[in-house]
Amino acid sequence: MSQAIRVAVAGASGRMGREVVKLVLTDPDLELAAAIARSAGPVDAGRMVGLEECGIYVTADLGQALAETRPDVLVDFTTPQAAMPNTELAIQYGVRPVMGTTGFTPEQIAELDKQCREKGIGGLIAPNFSIGAILMMRFAAQAAKYFPHVEIIEAHGDQKLDAPSGTSIKTAELIAQNRQELKQGNPNEHEILEGARGGYYNGFRIHSVRLPGVFAQQEVMFGAFGQSLKIRHDSYERAGYMPGVKVAVQKVMETTGMVYGFEHFLD
Repeated sequence: MSQAIRVAVAGASGRMGREVVKLVLTDPDLELAAAIARSAGPVDAGRMVGLEECGIYVTADLGQALAETRPDVLVDFTTPQAAMPNTELAIQYGVRPVMGTTGFTPEQIAELDKQCREKGIGGLIAPNFSIGAILMMRFAAQAAKYFPHVEIIEAHGDQKLDAPSGTSIKTAELIAQNRQELKQGNPNEHEILEGARGGYYNGFRIHSVRLPGVFAQQEVMFGAFGQSLKIRHDSYERAGYMPGVKVAVQKVMETTGMVYGFEHFLD
């Protein structure tokens, strides 16, 4: 029997972080090494997620936790502002980062890839861990070869910090690989309200909806003469992401360099 992968969870008290802690504590292939959250206080991580005590107490200092526990992998669901420094800190300690936090620029990803390779470790930046969402993105990229007129509408809860979502940006990047830049709409159109047409990407638009009661939805709409195509994915609860998180933790142990996009682990 192979040794369990030791996992540290950053953002452990958040909504996604709690699901990851629960996954790690209940999966025999994984072992909780540390739980990090700035505001949770010294609470047992098991108790925090509604399980039995596990003996791992939530700590506020990521660097100290990594130095003392030496995990194999850091799973991070924190904030866009903390994402880059947290990733660099993990790499510094030789810990493989699995980042569910979005907001990285292409330049930052390239720099993190360099740092990972210098350490001889792998990492993952994943805008979405949902296998259904990955399939939605793949199908949209394929459709763009035949339907170049496209727009993306994504909806999340009103507390989401970034817009557009990392998933929609990743979808747009995949579409752009299969589509020449084409500026859509009437060339003389005029926005009566600024931003009404959404964010501009490679000639098409991304629209972000933020409302209470909404979890995570994305629809990619394609239009052509006499027909339209809609590819949609809906997530209803955070537990649906956990099978993907486990795959990411396992695959990153076999990877060198920083990988951008969970879809690369599903081939």
